[in-house]
Amino acid sequence: MPIDKLLIKQRLALIGQYLTELEELSKLPKSEFLKKRNAASCESFLRRSLEAIFDIGRHILAKNGGTNLALEYKGIALGLAEKRIVSEKLKDQLVKMAGYRNRLVHLYHQVSDEELYEIIKNNLSDIKQFKEQILEYISQK
Repeated sequence: MPIDKLLIKQRLALIGQYLTELEELSKLPKSEFLKKRNAASCESFLRRSLEAIFDIGRHILAKNGGTNLALEYKGIALGLAEKRIVSEKLKDQLVKMAGYRNRLVHLYHQVSDEELYEIIKNNLSDIKQFKEQILEYISQK
């Protein structure tokens, strides 16, 4: 069964919107970021980005003979690399993202505002790389 390119493009567009918001927040000085509701906005956009990433990955694997459709998030990262949909380097980052996604959802009370700031200052390129590699993949389908 073929992948649903429209669904994937819609999710990638959402990721793009979330990235724009995260990039704006990353431009704030740390002292400003830690004020008001910036960290809460950041957490929401980051979590939504990660959910969309793993939704895309799960969909692609399901349509490509994924053996375990109830894959845990780290398994999605491994499956995408195994099928050469993403690079080994990105796979490693996706495994980390999966762990971070689980922290945001289940251990949210342990995620500090400072930690969120460091993530958006240093790791947004991983999300961009995912978008690029998935767009490359669907262009070949």
